Parts: sequence; structure tokens; C-alpha cells
Amino acid sequence: MSHFTFDNLVSDLTKLDAPLQSGPPMRWRRKASSGLEPGGLSPRLSNRTPGLTPNVPDSAKTVKTPGTAKTPGKSDKGLGVPQNKGRWKTPSKTPNKGGQQDRFIPNRATSDMDLAGFAIQSGEDEENVSPSKVEYRKQLGEAMNVPDNVKILSYQENKPKPAEGHTNNLQVIYSKKAYGGSGQGSNRVIPQVPERILDAPELLDDYYLNLLDWSSNNHVSVALGSSVFIWDASSGSIVQLMTMEEQGQYVSAVKWIEQGSILGVGTSQGHVELWDVSVQKRIRSMTGHAARVGSLSWNSHILSSGSRSGVIHHSDVRVADHCVGVLNSHTQDVCGLSWSPDGKYLASGGNDNILNIWNNHLGNDVTPLLSLTHHQAAVKALSWCPWQPNILASGGGTADRHIRIWNVNTGSNLSAVDAKSQVCAILWSKEYKELISGHGFSQNQLSIWKYPDLTKLTDLEGHKARVLNLAMSPDNTMVASAAADETIRIWNCFAADKTKKTVTTKPGKQKTEHVLLKASHIR
Repeated sequence: MSHFTFDNLVSDLTKLDAPLQSGPPMRWRRKASSGLEPGGLSPRLSNRTPGLTPNVPDSAKTVKTPGTAKTPGKSDKGLGVPQNKGRWKTPSKTPNKGGQQDRFIPNRATSDMDLAGFAIQSGEDEENVSPSKVEYRKQLGEAMNVPDNVKILSYQENKPKPAEGHTNNLQVIYSKKAYGGSGQGSNRVIPQVPERILDAPELLDDYYLNLLDWSSNNHVSVALGSSVFIWDASSGSIVQLMTMEEQGQYVSAVKWIEQGSILGVGTSQGHVELWDVSVQKRIRSMTGHAARVGSLSWNSHILSSGSRSGVIHHSDVRVADHCVGVLNSHTQDVCGLSWSPDGKYLASGGNDNILNIWNNHLGNDVTPLLSLTHHQAAVKALSWCPWQPNILASGGGTADRHIRIWNVNTGSNLSAVDAKSQVCAILWSKEYKELISGHGFSQNQLSIWKYPDLTKLTDLEGHKARVLNLAMSPDNTMVASAAADETIRIWNCFAADKTKKTVTTKPGKQKTEHVLLKASHIR
């Protein structure tokens, strides 16, 4: 019988699911024996009947933890007993959902969060920082040009521009935006289709000619082959102003006087004619050029004309001996000519890839103030900034394709952009700080650029051939484009902002001024 007793003893010792007969009591048993058993214990850990409320006197429901308790022994590790040295923490008086709270939760309302945040940002107290470290921080701030109490990393300024000639193909990922307006903070929408399309048969596909202009009286002049037509943008009427007498001759340039109905006409015979459009009569014909006149520009009563021979003539239209100055600097066709708004400078661009800046001194021995050779092709597109008379925009031909902004006072190239196509014409907007350019191969589009960084805002597409000439309406809201596809398109791309454009009527009173020419006037 003794061996059966031994077998039973071995079997009892090897059973792992049997209750332990020795060792320290469980935590819940110790609490139950001390009268501190919480009311929220799970039924499987309690020896009470599940679902029944324990029969505890009211006086015993809120029993505080004794002030002193012995530290649990090492055998309690792993059972969730806090390993504190000394005393148990007094729990908060607010009970949890399961009953009396048995752990310490600090009151965060008493924490000084502002002080903690300052300590994190400042790093160390000034009292604890060594003098050498303080001096190092001071020198570092001065070297980086950072004022006191200002973070070095900030987003208040734009990223620096790369060096000239640097190309970063990844820049479009973070710099190009979906078009929704003319710039940051603007909700202006530019129509992508023209307001009107006019047929222009026999419009010469010649890059070096200037065949379109818009007058202050809202008349558009266009040279079609050997004739000049006038389109009244207000009424929609069209009249033929003149035609060349001999076969094979053609009109090579047209330009309106700044104020009035006088139109300058350049011909393939090297003549410059003046026409009074109001009475449809030629009032003068001026000779002197040895080749066709491809560019014209007015400066008050002075009409400057550039010819294929590279010579520029200044003609005073008030006197009989009209030629008051000759400029001989270009060696090839003068295809671009433009006086500045204040009349101080004349810009001339030629097929010799040179951009010349002249003063307003008349005579025959005048030398250019500046001869700029940055363009690598013919310089036809020229336009002066309307609010900064010393700022000039120029564009190059197919081999160049660049638009450049110049400060003629210093001769510096302020900015440049590769337009990716031939630049045929440029105009400034007076309503917005923007430029519009007409292009040839390969997209034959109009592009609007933001000044001064020359970021492209949008493209206006529709022409089937290169856009040769651009003209601005008298109210500076519309642009007419003449292309080699023998069409003229009117674009309402610079609609006036009524909230900005005001005119003073009486002292202390202002009213909104509406645009002079609206799209509804074009029929």
C-alpha cells in the first residue's frame, strides 16, 4: 500500500492546474483579508456570487488606504504590485468606475505647462549655461543674421532663387500650381477662348513686320497685303483705308499716334505715310529709307522708323524737312522699335541679335547708350513697363526663345525665362503686374507671365500658326492677336478689377470707374 501513497504524492506534485498549497497569498486575498477589497473585481477573481452586491456596511464603503504598509516582497514581482520604496501613495478621493481607486494619478491641472514648454524651447537655463556657450550662441546668431528670440527655421520668406543657368527638372513638382488666377491670393479667372475671331486674309507671314495696332479711339488697324483696313471695335464696322498703287508692293508696318486718329504706315518701297483716319485721307508721305520700313514708334510729334537696311530715321511730322536724326548702329533689319512712356529712351531690336538703347537726343552722330547682346536671335518683341519707365521687356526669335527684363539705367538683366518657342511680341498689362507674349513654333500660343519672377500663369491657345503681332485695347483690358493663320482674335485677358479702379470726383468722395470697352461692345 505504501507504493500507492507514493504514486498519489507524485501525481499531486506534477499537476500544474491544482491550487497552490504553499507560498504567499494572492493579491486579492490579501486585500480581502485587510478589508480593502474593491467592489469592481471580476467575479472570477472573487469568491462572492456573481451579480450580487456585496454586503458591506456603509461605513466601510469608503475606506482609505492605511498610512503605512510594508513593501511587498520579491515574490510579488510580475503580479502588478508597484515596487515602491517606503510608503504607498495615497489614492485620489475620486473613485473609478469599478470602485475605490487603488493607484496614484497626478493632478495635471497643477502642472505648469507654460513653464515646461519654455524649458523645452530654451534648452537650458541661462544660469546653468557656461559663458563660453552663451558667447558661441551669440556669435552663431550674428553670423547667420538671425535676431534674438527668432527661430532659424521659418516659412516667412520664399526659397532662394538658383544660380543663373541652373536647371532643376524637379522644380515643377512643388512650384507649378493649377491655374486659378493671376497670382497668390487672386481669384481672377482668365477666359481660355477669344471673345471674337476676325478673318484677316492675305496677312503676311513675315516675322520682321509689324502689321497690327489699336488706337486710343478704339480703332484696330491691320495691314493685309497691299491694303490697310480699319475695324471699329465699338460699332463693328470695317473700312478700307488705303491700298498700294503698284502690283507687288505691300504695307510693312502700321502705328497709331498716342492720342488722335493719325496713323503711320510703312511700305515696302521705304516710304512712311501719314493718314488721317477720321477723314480717310493721306496727309503726308515721307521718304529717305533705302529699303522697306518694318517698324514704327511715336514719341509725341516724332515718328521713328526702322528699315531693312538697319537705319533708323527720326521724322518731325510738323516741319517740311522731316528728318531730324539718323541712327546707324544695326547691320540688319530693324524689326523692333519702341519709345519709353516718358520719352527718354528708344529701344531698337534687329536681325543682328542686338538690342540697342538710345537717348532722346536727335542728330546723326548719336551712339547707343547700351548695346545688349544677350539674345541669340532677332530681337523683335519690345515693350516698356507702364509704371516703371526704365524697365524694358524683350524677346528673341527661334534660336533664342528667351524673354528678358532689363533695367536700362544700369544695363542689368533683371530676370529671364526660356519661353520654349519663338517670341514674336510682348505687351505689359496696366491693370496687373503681368506680361503677355505671342509665340511661334511650336505651340503658336499666347502666354501670360507674372512680373517680376516671370512665372507662367496660363497659355491662351487657338491660333493654328505663329502669333506675329499683339495690340492692347485703349482700356488695357483686351488684347488683339494677329497670326499667320489669317485670323485676328480678341482676348479678354486683363479684365479690370472694379474694387481697385477708382476715380476721385469730389474732395473726400470716390466712385467706381468701369471699363471703357466691354466684351459686349465687340459684335
